[in-house]
Amino acid sequence: MVSETNSEHTAPRAAVDVPQPDEPVEPSFAKSLFLGELPQDLVTPYPRLQRDERQHVARLLRDLRRIADELYDPAVVEQQRWVGDDVIAALGEAGLLGLYVDEAYGGQGLSQTGYCRVSEEFGRIDASLAVVTGVHQSIGYKGIHLFGSQEQKERFLPDLAAGRKLAGFALTEPTTGSDAYDLQTRAEPESDGAWRLNGEKRWIGNGNRDVLVVFARSETQGHVALIVTPDLDGVDAPFRYDTLGLRGNDLRHVTFSDVRVPPENVLGEPGDGFRIAMNVLNNGRMSLGTGAVGAVKKLIDLSVEHVHRREQFGQPIAEFELVQEKIAWMTTQLYGLEATSYLTTGMMDRGVDDVSLESAMVKIAGTEFLWYAANRSFQLAGGEAYMNDQPYARILRDIRIFPIFEGANDVLRAFVALSGLKVLGDELEELEELDLLSAPVRSSGLVLDHVRSRVRRRVAPPRLTHVHPQLRPLAAPITDQIQQLRASSEDLLRRHGSDVKTQQLQQKRLAHIAMDVTGQVATLSRITAAMNADGADATATERFIAETYVRRAAGRVTEQLERLEDNDDAAMLQLARVTYRRGGSGFELYPG
Repeated sequence: MVSETNSEHTAPRAAVDVPQPDEPVEPSFAKSLFLGELPQDLVTPYPRLQRDERQHVARLLRDLRRIADELYDPAVVEQQRWVGDDVIAALGEAGLLGLYVDEAYGGQGLSQTGYCRVSEEFGRIDASLAVVTGVHQSIGYKGIHLFGSQEQKERFLPDLAAGRKLAGFALTEPTTGSDAYDLQTRAEPESDGAWRLNGEKRWIGNGNRDVLVVFARSETQGHVALIVTPDLDGVDAPFRYDTLGLRGNDLRHVTFSDVRVPPENVLGEPGDGFRIAMNVLNNGRMSLGTGAVGAVKKLIDLSVEHVHRREQFGQPIAEFELVQEKIAWMTTQLYGLEATSYLTTGMMDRGVDDVSLESAMVKIAGTEFLWYAANRSFQLAGGEAYMNDQPYARILRDIRIFPIFEGANDVLRAFVALSGLKVLGDELEELEELDLLSAPVRSSGLVLDHVRSRVRRRVAPPRLTHVHPQLRPLAAPITDQIQQLRASSEDLLRRHGSDVKTQQLQQKRLAHIAMDVTGQVATLSRITAAMNADGADATATERFIAETYVRRAAGRVTEQLERLEDNDDAAMLQLARVTYRRGGSGFELYPG
């Protein structure tokens, strides 16, 4: 994952009311965990939107809710298979399609945190609406915003920010799947500076619309990013995919047949295409995480209303323990996900260059939590949820793709673990030349963009001390968790060397340990800020939720650390091979 900055990047509005540290910030909070370190200045105090931006975001949220109430019906959208041109026009007029774009180009100039807060509300309203607008803003024209020339920004951003045009992000191909590096689409330079583009892309949201940022390979100059418009000869979107969910998202197959792309439509420099694509996706994952926050909030609202209304055995089902356990689980996990998501956006707004692991963690945790929350909410609604006049079936269909797109979650787990192991291997002199860059991480396009670490072992163990005094008993175990993460990671490196990249089950455990440690730190940072601002008594309920999340996350860390040493991986892998050899399921009890 690339997190390099570009001299032409547009700096977001400062979003955080915290002093900048005197020392240069660490390259990555999450990567430091694998080194046994805890750079708490990156995560405390918890980031907060400045007052003027909070008010700005509040106005945008009111406009979004008004538009949704007046114009948007998810059931109609699913039937008509489009969110509606009238909705797009209204969103554009309200400034909701140019949220982070500079005001000079007609945008709202929001920080990453402000943008993600509005993305959360899109997710709360409807998944199709969130995806169509997310494809447009989070990834569609993000490359132009980040890497475009002044002329390109002036030419494209005003119409895109106003919703007069819609953008798409054309990376995925029929033959490459998750391999974003080995593109088959080709673009070759011509003598006058133009590029000749040939190839095809699949599963492209807004693929038949107005502006596509297309990624291709050149035999001589590497990966290139090109801005392609439908008026160019040879561009075609020959068919629309018929999808399980997100029926309002216009998902297209797009082909390029000898398309001549003018030189002024080259984004960045030739050779920068892959870096641009990865940078854009890294940004997009954060809005996916906060969109999941919004969607879970809607599910909780639906569930709470239902369990109080529905009665069985003479009482509301809200009184049953198994019902309460499901509601409590959703509430607790939501608090930790929200804390981690906005900690990540806040770090980005502070200027932390590398949040690639944190954004991947948020995407994994958010999309999977949403799926399991939807399943629980469906269960609470009972047979009613199975009826098509209820929202639950549509929600299940819509969100199932989330753990797959913008980086399949299993690939992202490998990315988190191998990134951390690579940084640790570089610190250990005898292991610093290990090759950890091959599949699945490199083949998926998730390049390990790390800063070579200096050996800076501390005499004192890492401690989370910048928390409210009443929270220190919960913070204390994190020290041991981080030390064990480093020790276990080092043990795996010494045991397996470069072959550690094939140990996917162990990688998954390392990734989840790092995720749950990060979640605990984010949650303690968040509740500390609330307690410092409002007092311990006023935040007693919030504190109870936070403490429950931290204890549960700590328990998951303990379990994963134990399973690094004591597991049945060999048996499970052997069973898979047995099933492969049999060519089917299992043994018939009553052969027919």
